[in-house]
Amino acid sequence: MNWTVWARTIADIAIVSFITYHILIAFRRTRAAPMVFGLAAIFALYFISKSLGLVTVAWILSSFLGSIIIILVVLFQDELRRGLTKVGLQRMFKKSGSTVYDKTVEDLTLVASRLSKNKVGALIVIQREVGLDEFVEEAVQLDAILNRKLLYAIFMKDSPLHDGAVLIEEGRIKAAGCVLPLSFSPDIDPNLGTRHRAALGISEQSDAITIVVSEENGAISLVRDGRMVRNLDAAMLRDSLHRLLQAQPSVEQEIDEPERES
Repeated sequence: MNWTVWARTIADIAIVSFITYHILIAFRRTRAAPMVFGLAAIFALYFISKSLGLVTVAWILSSFLGSIIIILVVLFQDELRRGLTKVGLQRMFKKSGSTVYDKTVEDLTLVASRLSKNKVGALIVIQREVGLDEFVEEAVQLDAILNRKLLYAIFMKDSPLHDGAVLIEEGRIKAAGCVLPLSFSPDIDPNLGTRHRAALGISEQSDAITIVVSEENGAISLVRDGRMVRNLDAAMLRDSLHRLLQAQPSVEQEIDEPERES
């Protein structure tokens, strides 16, 4: 075997290992993980039945595995969408993003802190690279400069928009009263309400960052990429927003996590 064949073999193994590793990382701690083990068990049963001469069992499993591509697409459509979105958001594919200025981060932090102190529920979505226009169509489109008083007033209990989400894009309040998709992950804390499930839901479908203020206890949470960090104070929220928004991090950057809910 010459060096060219060796190099191709090593490259082939390395690429497959890289892809397999990132697929497993994407499925880790998601509802897809048990399904992956289930499919692995079916594959193992197929090879065992074939080696033992169990013709009928092997035929049934062979027919099932013959449509495995379609089955994988159906079972893992959410995970595949998130994975492809992450690939498209890697730096080599990204255009240079707009800067999120200190004032925007400061305004969001101060409004969230005030809402938390008064135990006013809130859901603030910060759009990044993935567009969220589909959630704006039925909402109230504002396209207003981010203003602390306006943002705080939207979430007042006598406001008709307080139950929906506010969408922030490039330092502007794009829309209010947005209805977001809920997450139905079995790993979610059953004590979490609709706002937190909506925050997790939008983070599972995009690269948005969401601030949630609990109406029950005023706790501030930050949600990104299907992960939730709870019980943040103003300083922690400000630091996380600066790092995630202003530094233009890669999609793999983590939030400081005093407590995680996935």
